[in-house]
Amino acid sequence: MRKVLIFLSILFLVVACSSNKDSESDKAAEVSQVTFQAPLEVAEREFAAGEAMPQSAVAAPTNAPPQDMFFEDYGVNPFYDTADDHLSTFAMDVDTASYTLARSYLMSSQMLPPSDAVRPEEFINFFDVDYPQPDGENAFAIHVDAAPAPFGYEGHYLMRVGIQGRSIAPEDRTPALLIFVIDVSGSMDMENRLGLVKESLALLVDELREDDRVGIVVYSDNTRIVLDPTPASEKETILDAIDALHPEGSTNAEAGIRLGYRLADEHKRDGQITRVILLSDGVANVGITGPDGILTQIQDSVDGGVTLSTVGFGMGNYNDVLMEQLANDGNGNYYYVDNLREARRVFVNNLTGTLQVIGFDAKVQVDFNPEVTDRYRLIGYENRAIADEDFRDDSVDAGEIGAGHSVTALYELALEGSTESGVIATVVIRYQDAETREVVELSQTLSTADLMSRFEDAPAEFQLLAAVAEFAELLRESTWAEDGSYPDLMTVIAPLGEVYANDTYVQEFIEMVRRAGRYVDQS
Repeated sequence: MRKVLIFLSILFLVVACSSNKDSESDKAAEVSQVTFQAPLEVAEREFAAGEAMPQSAVAAPTNAPPQDMFFEDYGVNPFYDTADDHLSTFAMDVDTASYTLARSYLMSSQMLPPSDAVRPEEFINFFDVDYPQPDGENAFAIHVDAAPAPFGYEGHYLMRVGIQGRSIAPEDRTPALLIFVIDVSGSMDMENRLGLVKESLALLVDELREDDRVGIVVYSDNTRIVLDPTPASEKETILDAIDALHPEGSTNAEAGIRLGYRLADEHKRDGQITRVILLSDGVANVGITGPDGILTQIQDSVDGGVTLSTVGFGMGNYNDVLMEQLANDGNGNYYYVDNLREARRVFVNNLTGTLQVIGFDAKVQVDFNPEVTDRYRLIGYENRAIADEDFRDDSVDAGEIGAGHSVTALYELALEGSTESGVIATVVIRYQDAETREVVELSQTLSTADLMSRFEDAPAEFQLLAAVAEFAELLRESTWAEDGSYPDLMTVIAPLGEVYANDTYVQEFIEMVRRAGRYVDQS
């Protein structure tokens, strides 16, 4: 079986590469000799220890353009002159769905994702960064550094703002009430979406503790409670309820979400996590279908502390806008699961961070010093922008960050040519501590003395995130990447392939860049 899978993996890559032209993508491939582990080979290794590899472990290539995909273009941040606007303010965000959606386009559908499907911050935050843990009682720590920008304008710098959330051991996590709201409409029968949902939830349930509880609501044209909140110690009862689900009817997402929140409200307890987890392709064609209308129905529950995670499935007939906005306004996070390996990353490796919030309404404000910094632009976070004057208005909704999560924001900036030394910027974060409910502010400065003299001297993770950001800029056809190219990007990536030789996700990222370069040339 192993030989067959490896043969299929090699055959898949050979066929995918056979259409290469003598183009920029060929030059890009020549820059790096890193060997990418094909998805089938990766999955085979992960399920090798006596465990059968599910069909959904890896999405098979389709070559068919996904139809009826709904995205929204939030624009691209401009450069701001610090003399006119020296403050940059945004909500923290740890969503990663945009990256995994792009991965599905590139690796399975074998085409470029739509430009408006790309949110750079979700590309950047897909990759775990090991920033130093917070000291003392603080929920977060701030890390700021900068090096010459490898892309964009000559003489510019790339500044990294890294925020690290305090880690909590799985055994120390607060007990949780989880309400799974599962879309079982007819569209979930496509591509075995519901099958992947079932396998994903089985992974999650297997990670729960005996003091956790699970309830299940399903919706199609018929919305109903399948399982009242049940102790996770009764694992077989929960898994049997999940396994019995089957696709049926049309899609009344509003009714399903309302019933899920009602069930959560009826069974929530003090001192526990109460979270609704929506698993769907985002299609809503019955009842209230827009995110604003749906959120109006559940606002009291959101205000009462019930959080929401949205998990997307499927390519074609998929609504990214609905899923992202529900998570943003439901004080939660948004993931897109394209295979069982991604489900394992979200529901096993990052479960505590997915469930337990350590900081509510978390915001970042960067104050650039006009005497040292000439201009700046924030890469991404366009739909997470907050008015500068609202930074200390605690009634303004911002981001919810889970235990152990890291948040990264990258700025491209130009310094004043006449200035030799001084403070470049002061980074301030503000959040409500989940334990004490007190509002906390922390700050960190970056000075010219802190600048690295060469990009090559920057830490490998800094270089990786710079490459990931440029990849997102190229994919979304950003004005600021008009002079960029995939061969130039591969030049920066090439040394990282050896540094991260054993990191499956980085190797996969390198292959995604190669494929994007090839697809651009073919278009």
